[in-house]
Amino acid sequence: MRFLLLLFICFIGGAFTLSTITKKDYPQDYFRSPVNKTIRLSGTFGELRPNHFHAGIDIKGKVGEQLFAVADGYVSRIKVQAGSYGNALYINHPNGYTSVYAHLQKFPKAIANYVKQEQYNRNSFDVDLYPTANQFAFLKGEEVGRLGVSGRSFGPHLHFEIRETDSEVPINPLLFGIHVTDTRRPKLHELKVYHLNDKLETTKTQKHNLIDLGKSYKIKGDTLMIAAWRAGFGLKAYDLMNGASNWNGIYSLDVYKDDEPVYNFEMEAISFSETRYINAHLDYEEQVAHKSYFNRCYKLPGNRLSIYKQEKEQGVITLHKGKASKITMVAKDVEGNTSKLEFWVKRAEVTASESPTFNYILPYNEDNIIQNNAFYLFFPKGALYENLYLQYHTSSDKSHNVYSAVHHLNDFKTPIHQYFDIAIQPYTIPEHLRSKAFIAYCGKGNKVKTCGGKWRDGKLWSKAQKMGDYSIMIDDVKPTIKPIHFSGNMNGYSRMSFEIKDNFEAAKNVEYLSFNATVDGRWVLMEYDSKKDLITHKFDGSIEKGEHLLRLEVADSRGNIRVFERTFIR
Repeated sequence: MRFLLLLFICFIGGAFTLSTITKKDYPQDYFRSPVNKTIRLSGTFGELRPNHFHAGIDIKGKVGEQLFAVADGYVSRIKVQAGSYGNALYINHPNGYTSVYAHLQKFPKAIANYVKQEQYNRNSFDVDLYPTANQFAFLKGEEVGRLGVSGRSFGPHLHFEIRETDSEVPINPLLFGIHVTDTRRPKLHELKVYHLNDKLETTKTQKHNLIDLGKSYKIKGDTLMIAAWRAGFGLKAYDLMNGASNWNGIYSLDVYKDDEPVYNFEMEAISFSETRYINAHLDYEEQVAHKSYFNRCYKLPGNRLSIYKQEKEQGVITLHKGKASKITMVAKDVEGNTSKLEFWVKRAEVTASESPTFNYILPYNEDNIIQNNAFYLFFPKGALYENLYLQYHTSSDKSHNVYSAVHHLNDFKTPIHQYFDIAIQPYTIPEHLRSKAFIAYCGKGNKVKTCGGKWRDGKLWSKAQKMGDYSIMIDDVKPTIKPIHFSGNMNGYSRMSFEIKDNFEAAKNVEYLSFNATVDGRWVLMEYDSKKDLITHKFDGSIEKGEHLLRLEVADSRGNIRVFERTFIR
């Protein structure tokens, strides 16, 4: 039976081409739940997160709970990494979809053995594996792993996705008939008003608390008087679910002006290639400065998201002095529970707004270069969501470890969509320290992060993705290794573990730490939990009884290496 299933899957999987799909095409009875219990969600599809939309649903549970295949299929991918999804399993199904199970505590035994063998073959904890279609298969309802907290998970849950196999685009799993009990309407928290000029740039903002009337919401008073010719709105809204106290993301939001639709989004499907456009969809400054998530209800010119179904005048509202316009906002969850906010807007007396102070205007739809003897910046077309009025200046920092002027680029509240090039001319650096130099980023909270860097034409060059302060610093400090479970006599121990840390955090495009462990000169697997800065070797019988030599090397991005070498007895 299993052999026939594999043949069927291989044939269908290779021949099937998925056409453009709409909601009515999603199968409703094909997939079962990945858990054998009532589903409680700690995260919904499309939920607003830092720098990305949530690509699946997070199902609450306890570490070690069984997880099940939602349909017949074969394992197309297995990924293990210290952060992100942690232990993740991908299963292709004959109907053209792929289910994803992430943050697993462990895989089924056959898969776990295969993964471990490949880790030893590659001398690497992180692996990204693509088994053949006839290697591992599951019938609907068979166990695919255990629920856990691996990767970037701060509480036990299953991150579950359904993707279109051909495109790998994640689709809202709750559109496939996977049932979640939800009779509660979304909660609307706060309204934000954006005063817009003739270029649709924000000149002023105001926030208004909302009053809950039971089935609808209103603002204090009846009419907002806005001193601008045009306005945009932002709405802070969350979904509530039965049996759960946490707030999740809404499914859709519609905005009407005088009962005519002007703006809409639906969290139906979002590709990974467009997920960072969330920084144009939400109010970025509110998110990074206050951890406050507003859905922006008008479209910035550089926003290329595909979730918007209605964009009359990009959602911008034209205001009239002698006539009030009715604004209606309708938030829904995936079950159709609805909350409505209704208010009126009118133009007040418009006064001249203060012009921003800036050194450069960077058009969002062009390449932009800033260059002087000591500094170079290149923003590629598409890096900005709207025209940027850049405030740039330099200052001196007398700290002992700063080897250049500090270059100030606006601040951390300015969103950037993609990496830009940055190069800095140093002060005099001793030759023996040049390989230890890095471009340092200082943003919110004055935390320093290394962006790495390479020397070229007398400047240190790197990639960066945030606005803030940049300079050249030196890192000649070795990482630290702290034994957590280790002693000279390891009899009775099931594992040995060590805390590893560096003195500087790393930007996302820079490897924080690398490590290598050997016992008697032979590579051994250390599992890495980046949340806890912990590496662990689980004794599995491969290290025989007797005395052994452990050698652990940990290196940072500047090539500083710490070595821990000890003998132990098993």
